[in-house]
Amino acid sequence: MIDNQEQTIRKVINEARTIAVVGLSSRRHRAGYYVPAYLQQQGYRIIPVNPNLEQALGETAYPELAAIPCPVDLVLLFQRSENVPPYVEQSIQIGAKAVWMQLGIAHEAAAAQARAAGLDVVQDACMLIEHKNR
Repeated sequence: MIDNQEQTIRKVINEARTIAVVGLSSRRHRAGYYVPAYLQQQGYRIIPVNPNLEQALGETAYPELAAIPCPVDLVLLFQRSENVPPYVEQSIQIGAKAVWMQLGIAHEAAAAQARAAGLDVVQDACMLIEHKNR
């Protein structure tokens, strides 16, 4: 992992409080469920973003980032790499401070777009693992 990404990971973990999770799953065995559940237990507010859910982890689910009625610090993506660009664009539009692409997810052009807009970006890293390592 690049040193710069290591610094960004530390900053995001320490500063983010409200996390919009795109692709939050209702299936407990999937990372899209147990990672946000862990983060919620650590004190982060989790906002589910999934058009197929009405509620998850005790929070109202939203069909898209633009529908979230409160400020979001971090957009955590559980999406295939090729599906990342529109979510990065939406993250910029809603004023998120950072975008985190989970382990196995990376999109350099979208990451560059987010950085150019002033967002912190983490790619190809598991937030649960990184949080536990702090």
